[in-house]
Amino acid sequence: MEFDLMTGPGKSWAETAELARSAQAAGLSGMVFTETSLTPWMGLAAAATAAPELHYATGIAVAFPRSPMVSASLAWELAGNTGGRFRLGLGTQVRAHVERRYGAEFDPPGPRLRDYVRAVRACFAAFAGGERLSYEGEFYRLTLLPHGWAPPRHGHPDIMIDVSAVGPWMCRMAGAEADGVHVHPLHSVHYLRERLLPAVAAGAAAAGRSPADVDLIVPVFVVPGDTPEERAPLLRRAREQIAFYGSTKNYAFQFDDLGFDGTSARLNELLKAGDIAGMAATITDEMLEHFAVVGPWDTIADTLRERYSGIAARIVGYLVEESVGSGTAMGRWGEIARALR
Repeated sequence: MEFDLMTGPGKSWAETAELARSAQAAGLSGMVFTETSLTPWMGLAAAATAAPELHYATGIAVAFPRSPMVSASLAWELAGNTGGRFRLGLGTQVRAHVERRYGAEFDPPGPRLRDYVRAVRACFAAFAGGERLSYEGEFYRLTLLPHGWAPPRHGHPDIMIDVSAVGPWMCRMAGAEADGVHVHPLHSVHYLRERLLPAVAAGAAAAGRSPADVDLIVPVFVVPGDTPEERAPLLRRAREQIAFYGSTKNYAFQFDDLGFDGTSARLNELLKAGDIAGMAATITDEMLEHFAVVGPWDTIADTLRERYSGIAARIVGYLVEESVGSGTAMGRWGEIARALR
């Protein structure tokens, strides 16, 4: 397994470059860039220029506000300039953001994302010179690519496309169409084995593929520390983030499947009341055993390997950047990365 760190917007290009240099020097595998208040592309370029040995991914870039041609062009440029060390992660986001913040169309999200992935692949094929651009799908029609507007060819045309997936339809689609799945940070091994993996396998089988062709990229709430005091800051953040994700009603099954019935509804009520502390307190130690990896530094790699071996191709440390910012040495995370590889 590879071990990456997750990073998001809010830093300058110089700060992002320094984080990348630190991660590369420590021995981490790569960086996964999220998209929230800012796009991931500029930070990605800054990081890749500063730390050319790392692997890079969007985890995820929001698909629908951009034409598939725009996403394909960005991915093509990043793949060329990283020597093939970039993979494009795409996701739908939620209706409110897509329609009301981006002003883009959302419905139906699953079939639309499937068509989007196919359109991006058609762009890649045209960029490589193997095919004329002639894609006519259910939602996207791309049929014009004059020679002067095609990006320069390079030696890394086989760019992996990953999609975020939670529910059964999207997981089956990922199994049929994608190179990888960005698993939601709120997950248990029970969910992976009983829900996600069977759905991915069914989709792969329907498309004549092997499930082994689909990488699982798994963000994990990793909380290391040799004393309770050292673990406390990240433990608090893990509880808060699990509670925030868990307040979404569509994710109620994550708790219900484990016997924590009604947890999502309680979290949603507390969220509406603005009781963030109450939300975090709702996440018990028993829940944390399913949704996070907590322990002394020298046990973390073994626990991750035991939990995710045979499942995850890449582990993404959800809280690595925060721990480094609070003073924990990046080198300790590098030890975990090397142990996992």
